[in-house]
Amino acid sequence: MKIQFAIDTLTTAAALDLAAAAAAHVDILELGTPLIKSEGLSVVTAMKAAHPDKVVFADLKTMDAGELEAEIAFAAGADLVTVLGSADDSTITGAVKAATKHGKGIVVDLIGVADKAARAKEVVALGAEFVEMHAGLDEQAKEGYSLDGLLEAGRAAGVPFSVAGGVNASSIAAVQASGAQIAVAGGAIYGASDVGAAAAGLRAALV
Repeated sequence: MKIQFAIDTLTTAAALDLAAAAAAHVDILELGTPLIKSEGLSVVTAMKAAHPDKVVFADLKTMDAGELEAEIAFAAGADLVTVLGSADDSTITGAVKAATKHGKGIVVDLIGVADKAARAKEVVALGAEFVEMHAGLDEQAKEGYSLDGLLEAGRAAGVPFSVAGGVNASSIAAVQASGAQIAVAGGAIYGASDVGAAAAGLRAALV
């Protein structure tokens, strides 16, 4: 299973510092939506230039104009771009068209989708490379939140999926056991006093 580092900061300089500290232990460098909104797609270009050997994931969360938004992200250096699962099918197929042109991939983010397993099957049929079983920061902050629902949706979907929703060193083994291809960790890495050690700890927790 691969590890994706979700970099949720607001400046290119901070993002590059975090990536440099964690890069040896992760496979995918995700530029979070607030970061891209703050800095623009130049942060994608900067990250790919700094880490050409890593997969650079632009979390655009596109809801409309799928082909156009994916096109500009791929042109900036992204390898993977997200479209929301709640978007119209035509938005997803448009983004997939841009991905095919560039030899890149579209990830469909299922944040806010009620029946994640069913929608996952639909969007993979539309050409998504994989889906992200995702609970956002606001949902994670609710009392009683756990990863279990995401893991069950992934198992039920029967398609390639990642899991994002508070993954840490104590839960990453369960993510792996669910059959996920990718575990997405954000705060568990960037919130640590030693970013490199935290990323290494996640890697060490895998079997």
